[in-house]
Amino acid sequence: MIEAIIQRVALTIIAEAEQLTALDQAIGDGDHGLNMKRGMEAVLAELPKLAGKPPGEVLKAVGMQLVMKVGGASGPLFGTFAMELGKTLPAEPTRADLAAAFAAAVAAVAARGKSAAGQKTMLDVLFPVAAALSAGASAPDIKAKAHAAADGTIPMKAIRGRASFLGDRSIGHMDPGARSSALMIAVVCDACGV
Repeated sequence: MIEAIIQRVALTIIAEAEQLTALDQAIGDGDHGLNMKRGMEAVLAELPKLAGKPPGEVLKAVGMQLVMKVGGASGPLFGTFAMELGKTLPAEPTRADLAAAFAAAVAAVAARGKSAAGQKTMLDVLFPVAAALSAGASAPDIKAKAHAAADGTIPMKAIRGRASFLGDRSIGHMDPGARSSALMIAVVCDACGV
């Protein structure tokens, strides 16, 4: 099942690459969508080799592909998330295991990026989703929370990342990493009804 979910996540990001690039052109260097697409294509190429392996091993391998193939800050951050999730998630996770692994992965991303919620980054989606998951929210509620959190980055002023160089000009634009995160979380929610 993990391979099928990862495949759906990858295909969704590839399909949304132009939108993600457009978001990044407004406040970044304009390559987020293309970089994420390249990384997800590498993930799709790697998936057949991972068939039947434990979920943690699959996620760690996916994370390595993202670190190696996605340029900019996104590769190390999304890769760190997947690798930490893989490291923490047991072979047959309960919902509590998933919530704990997700929280650990978010903390790892925050440490790697030296950032926090409220700075107009992917963490502005990941932290609220982690809280909702820990609180036992339904899959549709978690999905809605992720999309609302990505929308919530629009009025923010960027404090971290390339967009921070724009200062007040970053206000009024959605963070592309937040959008990518929301898209991936929505796919997972739809796939497994967390």
